[in-house]
Amino acid sequence: MALEDQQAVIRYRQSAAAQTASRKGASLDSEWLKALVMECGADDAGFVAITREELQPQLGKLTKLMPQVKTLVSICCRMNRTAVQSTTRSIANHEFHETYDEVNHVARKLVRRLTDEGYDAMNAVAAFPMEMQNAPGDTIPIHHKPIAEAAGIGKMGLHRNVIHPRFGNFILLDTVLIAHEVSEQSAALDYSPCIDCKLCVSACPVEAIGMDGSFNFSACYAHNYRDFMAGWADWVDQVVEAKDRDDFRTRVTPGETASVWQSLSFKPNYKAAYCVAVCPAGENVLGSFLEDRVAYNRDHVQPYKELTETVYVLPGSDAEDSVPRRYPHKTATRVGWAMDATEIFSFLFNLTLTFQRRQARGVSQIINLVLPGREGDENPLEASLRIHDQRLEILYWHAPAADHHITCSQDTFIAMFRHDFDLDTALEAGDIAGDMNAQAIRKLIKCFPKYGYLPPQILQAAD
Repeated sequence: MALEDQQAVIRYRQSAAAQTASRKGASLDSEWLKALVMECGADDAGFVAITREELQPQLGKLTKLMPQVKTLVSICCRMNRTAVQSTTRSIANHEFHETYDEVNHVARKLVRRLTDEGYDAMNAVAAFPMEMQNAPGDTIPIHHKPIAEAAGIGKMGLHRNVIHPRFGNFILLDTVLIAHEVSEQSAALDYSPCIDCKLCVSACPVEAIGMDGSFNFSACYAHNYRDFMAGWADWVDQVVEAKDRDDFRTRVTPGETASVWQSLSFKPNYKAAYCVAVCPAGENVLGSFLEDRVAYNRDHVQPYKELTETVYVLPGSDAEDSVPRRYPHKTATRVGWAMDATEIFSFLFNLTLTFQRRQARGVSQIINLVLPGREGDENPLEASLRIHDQRLEILYWHAPAADHHITCSQDTFIAMFRHDFDLDTALEAGDIAGDMNAQAIRKLIKCFPKYGYLPPQILQAAD
């Protein structure tokens, strides 16, 4: 029997003909779509076309997820604020995870409803899972925060969390991709709900948020995400390297092992979400802060400062310097930066994530790099490192007025930042050429924490 004579095919042709004619090329009514999203359980939503300028940096990612995508639906769901503000981490973490499940459920339900109406749609998934097989490269298939900003859900505050004008930063986000245009896009907010109170700066145990708006990614990641991928890899390193049970327990405390078990058995636990918890922005949150700032600070900020806890820091980092000075009752524990990049582009990006501003104080230089690739790669990479005003910029070309030049293999350049690299031997052997002497190179290396697996004598001893 021919395909077109099959009863299933005949029935499909009959039922789909009218729907296909009405849906093809049609845009979705934005009011109808907004009502549908809210009916599915969202607390707010907005729509933005992928042609918008704000989304161009991740256009390639979006079209890879769904080649025919035309519009993004940004969805937010509220968290229970008092749970997030609890200093009992299990309570706060449970609220995060429950809300992530909720926003994913809302997005999945929306996709089902749109599909039933004949529209192609896909949920990009909130938070997890990520494409961890790509680690330590790019593991994030979609960035929800810039989409939420473009769709009018809110603006990112000083702490890099999206602040909703009503709900504050007590929200979680998801994105649904649809292969259709909408009749009216949402406009981005024309103001920021962030009130620049600096409470997030005050409460952060690792000083990841700067008063000037800077952000130390590695400080936040090493501590807050200790039970996530990087901390897990470092924990495994200690298991493998330990000689026996007693040696392992000198490397890792029983409490940390129990915390790793908890995160593996249930869901990964954040060590600190204090920047979210103390934020008073948002119309539904702002009142108590404005009415009595002293009481707000006493009830919602001081408990985190006074909390006795372990704070994980990278050796040679700004956080290692700041934790004992700001919080002498907190225990600063050294951990390794286990997200080792072996490919040069990932490594250069890694440098931007781990740059330590305090360590770079007084450093002002532009370094042109010539980095020949591995065997079979005939074209060396040319790049520049520009350090000025305690900031790092990486250029993928040579700056015209460089202070120094370095030529070395990509593998040698990556190895330079590891704790066990012998710089003097590399210079004597000619592995590193150029006009940058050992002292200047050490000054460059000091702007970053120590990379790779770290033995106990590095982890347990101060420099």
